[in-house]
Amino acid sequence: MNTGRMIDILLVDDHQVLLDGVGALLAKVPDMRVIAIAHNGVEALAVVRSMPVDVVLLDINMPVMDGLATCEAIKDEWPHVKVIAMSMHGEGRLVKAMLDKGANGYLLKNCGGDELLEAIRTVHEGGMWLSREATGNMVQAMRTSERAAKRPTADITARETDVLLLIAAERTTDEIAHELGITVNTVESHRRQLLQKLGARNSAGLVRIAMETGLLGGGEGRF
Repeated sequence: MNTGRMIDILLVDDHQVLLDGVGALLAKVPDMRVIAIAHNGVEALAVVRSMPVDVVLLDINMPVMDGLATCEAIKDEWPHVKVIAMSMHGEGRLVKAMLDKGANGYLLKNCGGDELLEAIRTVHEGGMWLSREATGNMVQAMRTSERAAKRPTADITARETDVLLLIAAERTTDEIAHELGITVNTVESHRRQLLQKLGARNSAGLVRIAMETGLLGGGEGRF
C-alpha cells in the first residue's frame, strides 16, 4: 500500500553486495528512496544526525559499532525513526535482543523483495514486522525464558503466549491458526481469553499491555 508520501530509507550494512542489491530493488519503488548508506553504526548515527530518516534497514553484525548498540542509540535520540533489523540469523535470543533495543522489525537477509517492501511500509505506518522464522523462534524463546515464570500476569498459558506474539506480529486469524496448527475458532477463543486476562479492549491494547508488563520484552511504545 502506498502511504501517499516518500519513505526515506537509510541502508546500514558492511557488505557492499547487499547494499547494492537492496538499493537496486528500492530504486524501482515509487514511494521509497534510499537517501544514504552506511557501513557501520558510527556512520549510521552520523547520517541520522545530519538528515531526516524514516526507516533504517540495519545489519546486526557489523564492525566498529554493531546493530544492537546502533539501534539503541537511534531509538534513544530519535525514537520516531523506525528500525528494521536484518540478519542471516533468526535465533530467538537475537530477535528478542533487538526488540529490547527498540527495533520495529526483524527480517532475515534471505527474505523476498515483496516481504522487504511490506515490512518497510508496515513499520513506517506504525506497525511491527517479524519474519515468520523470527516469530517462531521468539515463541520458543519466550516459552523457555525465566521471565515467563515471574510475569505479573501469571495466568497466561503457553498457547495464549503463542497467539499473543503472532497478534503482535500482525498475523491474521487465519495465519495464526495455520502457523499454530489450530482452528480459527480456537484462535478466537484464545484472543477472548487474552482480552479478559489483560483487561484490553482490542488487539492493539493487548500488544500495548503485553509490552508494558514484559510479556513481549522491551518497553512501552515499541509496537
